[in-house]
Amino acid sequence: MKYLKPLVGVTLFLWLLLGLAYPLAMTGISQVIFPYQANGSQIRLNGRVVASAHVGQYFDQAKYFWGRPSDTVSTTTAKPDPYNAYSSAPSNLAPTNQALMAEIRSRIAALKKSIPGLKTSQIPPDLVEGSGSGLDPDISVEAAMIQIPRVAKATGLSQSFLRALVEASTSGPQWGIFGAQVVNVTQLNILLDKALHG
Repeated sequence: MKYLKPLVGVTLFLWLLLGLAYPLAMTGISQVIFPYQANGSQIRLNGRVVASAHVGQYFDQAKYFWGRPSDTVSTTTAKPDPYNAYSSAPSNLAPTNQALMAEIRSRIAALKKSIPGLKTSQIPPDLVEGSGSGLDPDISVEAAMIQIPRVAKATGLSQSFLRALVEASTSGPQWGIFGAQVVNVTQLNILLDKALHG
């Protein structure tokens, strides 16, 4: 008993300090200093939360810009379910795996069909290779730019106007030095929807 009381006391103290006080303090500080990030980097449309800036959305219609391929699957059926945030994961197929190569060839063929005249050498890797999470919200500027002819044809908007939308949705490098410029696909498609529907 002599050693048990101090042990219980220290355990309760650490539980209160690290399990309750510290998380509450960090939550309060982040709400004051970084409220946008602390609340999930929410993207709002007409006052309603429609997405997070850090979680990609699935767009497959010709009138929208497409994001990176997603290999996530349904948690109930185990069938492909692109951008399912409940099953964030890559395909885990090795670069030499024939199934992966076949999937990439299929994605290249779909892109070339949707954009007549597009050459394989013009296709950036991020439009045919999935990300590690399956939820990547961003694509390269090049990946957005090569889709402009398809989106222009489907929407009737001019290519110059669409280029301006891509530029408006481009950010990075982080702190001006880390990484490359990227385009957030959800934010770009929201701007596109606003241009189409006002």
